[in-house]
Amino acid sequence: MAALIVCASVHHGNTRQIAWVMAQALDAHLCDPADVDPSEAAKYDLIGLGSGIYFWRHHASIVRFAQNMPVRGDQRFFIFSTRGGFPHWLGHRALKKTLRKKGAHVVGEFSCKGHDTYGPFKLLGGLNRGHPDADDLERARRFAEELP
Repeated sequence: MAALIVCASVHHGNTRQIAWVMAQALDAHLCDPADVDPSEAAKYDLIGLGSGIYFWRHHASIVRFAQNMPVRGDQRFFIFSTRGGFPHWLGHRALKKTLRKKGAHVVGEFSCKGHDTYGPFKLLGGLNRGHPDADDLERARRFAEELP
């Protein structure tokens, strides 16, 4: 099985840590959306798309990648993210909708807390300092290993 993980990790490297653990578990190619042409996604059987969550959405580069990539009927997709303090399902809705419109089969979702210093949180030292932590990384590894 050929696996690809496309990850945008912009501020603290939170999501890159999660993506790296998943890539190791799946023996997947890990890249930034700017480093791979969306048409290359057609070569992979399993594709993970993830980033931090910004205003209840994945990073714009991940959404654009999803909008521009071709989808084969036999491919499987998973979504992942790191987030501040809101429920993960809220941040995954837009990307999941984009994938489903293309006929993609989403087989799983993963999210954990990530250090968030956006806006006023910066004045307080941020939310979720120390995340992702060892437990978060272990949950990400198990999630990847258990993907159908």
